Amino acid sequence: MATLTLRSALAASAMWCALAAPSLAQDRMPPIPADKLTDAQKKASEAFAEGRGYAVRGPFVPLLRSPEVMLRAKAMGDYLRSKSTLTSRLNEMVILITAREWTQNYEWHAHRELALKAGLRAEIADAIAQGYRPVGMAEDEEVAYDTATEILREKRVSDRTYARAVAKFGEQGVIDLLGVVGYYNFLAIVMNATRTAMPAGVAEELRRFPD
Repeated sequence: MATLTLRSALAASAMWCALAAPSLAQDRMPPIPADKLTDAQKKASEAFAEGRGYAVRGPFVPLLRSPEVMLRAKAMGDYLRSKSTLTSRLNEMVILITAREWTQNYEWHAHRELALKAGLRAEIADAIAQGYRPVGMAEDEEVAYDTATEILREKRVSDRTYARAVAKFGEQGVIDLLGVVGYYNFLAIVMNATRTAMPAGVAEELRRFPD
């Protein structure tokens, strides 16, 4: 009888802990109900939708808590998405590299198909997802990969890689490439910290690597 009581107590304790502990998948900053938006948030939401053609989503959901930050982030993203001196293929490849470094699944999901549509080979995207250096890359892809990977992992870029990047993309192109890395680092940081939810029905593809 005492054993049964102890087991019951342990089961109850485990159940209470499971209920009390926050879920790791819980979205810490979910969409704000329309009736709870401040005037500044309403204006920022409208400006975002007008400029992008869709409602606030993804990293911009938590960013809406600071409307000015959200709109300034949107403006930088607008340049990097459509006016960068890099090709869309390279832009999207660098985004995937950044998403992989942060194990940021929303970012990866949002850009993998865009990368393939822009001409990035599926084998390259798959290698990035698995944490390997892709084989058979074009020269511009190699230079972009090395530049992005070095700054993300080593926090600097070697003289050799920098010289190749400038020769291939020019100084503006190098800044645009680093801008993509920095911008999508920022979005990944926001989403990882606030646990931004994946779109409904979409499974996470990336897994964390062992430390």
